Amino acid sequence: MTGSDARDAELKKELDATLRARGDLGEEYDSALIESFLEKVDQRIDDAVGRRVRRQLAEHQMVSARDSRSPGSADSWGERFGFGIVSLVLAVPLSAIGGGVADLPGLLVAWAGIAGVNVIQAARTTPGLFRGRREMP
Repeated sequence: MTGSDARDAELKKELDATLRARGDLGEEYDSALIESFLEKVDQRIDDAVGRRVRRQLAEHQMVSARDSRSPGSADSWGERFGFGIVSLVLAVPLSAIGGGVADLPGLLVAWAGIAGVNVIQAARTTPGLFRGRREMP
């Protein structure tokens, strides 16, 4: 039985209990019994609507959170700064290895690799960086 089926069965039991109570108590309690049953139905409806609203709100918040984590977001400056620092720290041993193994050509290859990685990172974190400027009319 799913949650919905269980709630429907429970509501049916409530209705049966209300009808039995009506038979036991008589017609003078009809309005009180009906009002009590309708309050329970209203509460079920309110609970279902509340769950649905909370679910939709959570989905909306997830979409908003995903959109805010896109490459142009506020934390991209820190990411770029950290990437630049790591590049400079790694440039020292790469320069030493490249220069030690192949002299000037090795040093140039090492720095070309470092520059290439940084250009790719800049293009990734700054959309439209390499698009030409459009002239204003």
